[in-house]
Amino acid sequence: MSRTNIIALLIFGAILGYFLTFGPESTRKFKSGVYGLLAPFLSGGSGLQKQITSVRTGLKSLEQLERENATLQVDNRALRATNQALRDVEHEVNRLRHALNYRDRSVFKLIAAEVMTRDSSTWWRTVTINRGKRDGIEADMPVATDEGLVGKTTTASDNIAVVLLVSDENCKVAASVEGSREQGIVSGERVIEGLNPVLNLNFLSKQADLKPGQKVYTSGVGGVFPSGLLIGVVKTFRVRELDGQAQLTPAVDLSHLEDVFVVTGRK
Repeated sequence: MSRTNIIALLIFGAILGYFLTFGPESTRKFKSGVYGLLAPFLSGGSGLQKQITSVRTGLKSLEQLERENATLQVDNRALRATNQALRDVEHEVNRLRHALNYRDRSVFKLIAAEVMTRDSSTWWRTVTINRGKRDGIEADMPVATDEGLVGKTTTASDNIAVVLLVSDENCKVAASVEGSREQGIVSGERVIEGLNPVLNLNFLSKQADLKPGQKVYTSGVGGVFPSGLLIGVVKTFRVRELDGQAQLTPAVDLSHLEDVFVVTGRK
């Protein structure tokens, strides 16, 4: 055994012997002093433990809130999609109900059709519908909605037909003005892309003096269009060198065509 170890052992024995000489009262005082010295460290450790526990609890709550928020966002997106789908279904049902009601109360024999395609280059000129010769569709049949005249069929195959819109300059419609004896020919007018189309009612008398809001209907002259279909309403009137001309706003919103009816005759 080294000298250092022997010295350490003697010191330890001396300290142990010293403590053994303590009586019960001295031992209690010694313990109390030791606890007094250690108390700040023990209480500090306890407070630190509480703080660590509190932080952990806070982190758990934050993570739980983030998970709940993510779940709510997913649920919200699902609800919005469901609401949109329900609105689409409601719109479709109302549209079909409206169309069926018009067919029932109309004085014309009607074949329901749906607009299938529409070329942007001929947006105001033609549309294609999902009815053709198998459905009894032929060329030069009037096409309308419950709001008024849309145009006429030009060509038809077995299952589809092309409709020339009233806004096209080649679609000529004999017309009469409500509340007057004025008659003329309605034709479309080419417009700059992005603008709504207008219709021109030509060959009126110079004394016609039509007022804004007057309605213009098909007159039945010419045999293609039956009388009584609303074409549009007067927007302006002007006197030209040889006749009077009125500019009309189409009765039908030609920019949003969905369901139309092909007129095959009167009931």
